[in-house]
Amino acid sequence: MSEAIFCSFYSDDDYYRNHGVELKKNLNSLGLDFFIEEIEKGTNENWIDICRKKVPFLHKVCQNNPDKKVFWMDVDCRLLGIPEFILESTADIIGFQRGFSSTTKIGYNRRSRFWEPCFWGVGTSPSARKMINDAHQLESTLAVLATDDYFFEEGWRSNADNLTFQLIPSACVVGKYTSQTVHPAFFAFGTSGNVEEFKGEAAQHEKNILVGPMGFRQIVIAAAKLILAKLPRKVSRALISVADKSGLTALILGSEHQLGDGRLANPENVPAGTALPNAKKEESGVNLHQRRKMTSWIVANGIKGDEEKLGSLIQSLSSDCMLTDQEQNAISAARTFSWYINRNSEKEIALSWWVRPFPGNFGDWLSPLIFSHYSQAKIKFVPPTSSVKSSPKHIVGVGSIGRFINKRSLVVGTGISSYENPLDKSARYLSVRGPLTASYLKDCGGPVVSSFGDPAAIIPRIFPFSHGETNGRVALVRHFSHERVPLKLPENFDELSVLLSSPQAIEEFISKLVCYDEVVTSAMHVMIVCHAYGIPCSLVTFEGLEHAVHGSGIKYTDYALGVGLPEMSPVVVSRDLTKVSFKDIRQIVSITEEKKDEIESAIRESLDSF
Repeated sequence: MSEAIFCSFYSDDDYYRNHGVELKKNLNSLGLDFFIEEIEKGTNENWIDICRKKVPFLHKVCQNNPDKKVFWMDVDCRLLGIPEFILESTADIIGFQRGFSSTTKIGYNRRSRFWEPCFWGVGTSPSARKMINDAHQLESTLAVLATDDYFFEEGWRSNADNLTFQLIPSACVVGKYTSQTVHPAFFAFGTSGNVEEFKGEAAQHEKNILVGPMGFRQIVIAAAKLILAKLPRKVSRALISVADKSGLTALILGSEHQLGDGRLANPENVPAGTALPNAKKEESGVNLHQRRKMTSWIVANGIKGDEEKLGSLIQSLSSDCMLTDQEQNAISAARTFSWYINRNSEKEIALSWWVRPFPGNFGDWLSPLIFSHYSQAKIKFVPPTSSVKSSPKHIVGVGSIGRFINKRSLVVGTGISSYENPLDKSARYLSVRGPLTASYLKDCGGPVVSSFGDPAAIIPRIFPFSHGETNGRVALVRHFSHERVPLKLPENFDELSVLLSSPQAIEEFISKLVCYDEVVTSAMHVMIVCHAYGIPCSLVTFEGLEHAVHGSGIKYTDYALGVGLPEMSPVVVSRDLTKVSFKDIRQIVSITEEKKDEIESAIRESLDSF
């Protein structure tokens, strides 16, 4: 193994000092050499001044370690391991591309800088060290107000033609992508709370923004984030609520809007299956722009239920190129959308649920399954981020999507994941997930709701499996944000994936689940299903990844109290599961039939409104 040293620093305040202690523990547990130093923050120094000190600091570490690769990482980030391809890299510079973006978007398109600054490495060659020396020289002489990122970018630009470099796949970031990769997710990203506050004050490089809708959207997003960061929290919450209801959030969530909105069907004058107009054809097949657009059309036609166009587009996309994991997952989701909207029924129910990441997250896609079962109706998808004006009357069911409830929503068992965003008091609430959501709704000026329960709790009434004779093994089901986290499993553990959406796939998943002695999971709705069937279950999260799952953690207790169970939250466990005593963690509980009756009653009442 090549010699390497990992370095970082932290300011003399409790927040960053605690991160420094934790990072030392993290690197020490991996057997890595490191140099982490506390620096003093001057009386008049701000976040920009502290960040700028990274330049002379990294220069010092490189000077003191001429024969070692030097890796910088921000003090609030963590390593779950360090792959050999990084330690053994022969590149002068190695790191993530800016924004952890895909290598298919390499370069400065819509980016002002090349490298993601939170984790990167410097080789031992004279060329690599010259880049650091040049950045240090510039920092020591230039009076411009700027962070380290500015000076390292200048060093990179002035030396790039003489440097070899290696990009780390973005899939190696915990929770970044769900596509398959041979490399594990080893990097857990932290965020400084000061970035947006000072972003407008520090010197920036110019972005190479393409003229067009996407470039304009990026400008709007950047401006909105900067404004929100400077406003009082109460005001920013109110503005976020307005954005949600007006459809602006759909603009901010660009990829979600494009791949999850049935209105984006292919133009009527372009036959399904044909290449996009004005797109250049490559010798090897359709180019990336065409493929992204065709994938959007596939999902849009799945949502519309146009089976003919859907099939033609899939054939066109796959006819002369190898489908990526993302494309295959989008196709799978599109087929499930189409299955629901094309049910043999005269009745149609409008339903809103969170559909990504494709092919779908088990818990979120329980919503169309449940309401389809009880109504035998077609299910029309209403994107959660739709504006109030464009939203029909619709049901909001399974999921922590209370933020997106609007005055046209009929709420059944929905919950919140934090107290960050207000709930719409004008919606019709038949039930909510639990008393924490109900209390917050009241605080927001909404009605008093006394009927509780996550709709996922009635799954045994749809699939009447029993947890009888089992296979003597344990099922591990990760939350999708933990998908590629490296874990060491006991010999009697099997893994089941939570990424699925079709009714058939969900039924098969549950049929497997009930065959296991017990389940270990970091996914809340897997736990809920276990409680519903009486399967012993351990709800966990993993060391260093306590905040990987979205939200503040209130949803677990909200659910539990809502179905009459004691308060609960995930137990933090080692990523070496062979060292964990699950007998001390597992819960053997069940949800009463009376509670299931109550949940079922709310579901039926909502359907009677259609």
